[in-house]
Amino acid sequence: MKPKFIISKSVVLNQYKTIEPLADIITYSSKTNPLITPILEENTNCLFSIHLFNELINVKDKSRVLFLAQAWDNEQIDKLIQEEIRYFVVDNEEDLNVLLEYLEKNNTQITLFLRLKLRENTIKTEKYFVFGMNSDVVNKRIPELAKNPKIKELGVHFHRKTQNMSEWNYQYEISNILNEETLSNLTWINMGGGLPAEYANTNVNIFDGIFTKIKEFKQWLQTKNIKLIIEPGRFIAAPAGKLHTKIISIYENNIIINASVYNSDMDALIVPVKLLIEGEIIENKSEMGKPYVIKGMTPCSLDLFRYRVYLNNPKKGNEIVFLNAGAYNFSTDFCNLDKIETEIVE
Repeated sequence: MKPKFIISKSVVLNQYKTIEPLADIITYSSKTNPLITPILEENTNCLFSIHLFNELINVKDKSRVLFLAQAWDNEQIDKLIQEEIRYFVVDNEEDLNVLLEYLEKNNTQITLFLRLKLRENTIKTEKYFVFGMNSDVVNKRIPELAKNPKIKELGVHFHRKTQNMSEWNYQYEISNILNEETLSNLTWINMGGGLPAEYANTNVNIFDGIFTKIKEFKQWLQTKNIKLIIEPGRFIAAPAGKLHTKIISIYENNIIINASVYNSDMDALIVPVKLLIEGEIIENKSEMGKPYVIKGMTPCSLDLFRYRVYLNNPKKGNEIVFLNAGAYNFSTDFCNLDKIETEIVE
């Protein structure tokens, strides 16, 4: 058998319904898994966060696009406007000024979000680029933008790392960063960055606490007449997908499968998160199974799905099914690997 992704439409919609009450509007980040975008477009009223022109192919109704700008010009803005896109996020003053110049010369109205730079509580390396404007810039520009007749509604967008399990108090953060004049001019706050999903190295006990804090944040925003948008990309996409693979070799405690993280689970290298395996032994591990390494088929030593997983007597030719594999399952051309096919089921 060839490796294959299977995406469940019903799981996509159930995950969406679970978090729908948390916000006034949900926007799904299409880059999480673009094959899920049509499912949500046909069955929900959510928006779609899009970052590049190439991604627009995944959304039929472009009026539901929330476009996050980066280094654009008047020609690019005009193409987006011609596509009936009216929701925009800008994260720096240069891009903002280009947009304002366009609006001054054209008869159109938009909803505009300024991306706010929040302190990254868990990032202590130089690995990540931090997007957004400083609070003093946002507090200065929002009252100015509120006077612009070409801007129908204003919002602030902030971003949290999806798998960041150390939740902070949103109300405390925002109320100490944005002044009252800024808040009084806002219609929306978009809590970008997604909600976490369950993986082998994820503490699922924190999920209820995250939801509780989002509910509290929404209630506080309501007292300010501000509506909340959330971006639960990974939370929707990950549980909806399974990766079906086959064991092609076993030696010592190593299992080699007919797939690679490079054509199925780049998350294992980038984030990193480790996929759960169907049937793996979670409790009484040493009594019920033995520890194995799950290795991809390439010669790369980083090609590891799991460094230690307890299984009961696996055999060559058996199927290994990875759970919660629906998010960021993009591929590379490393070793000329085949792109793994995806099947959508009800």
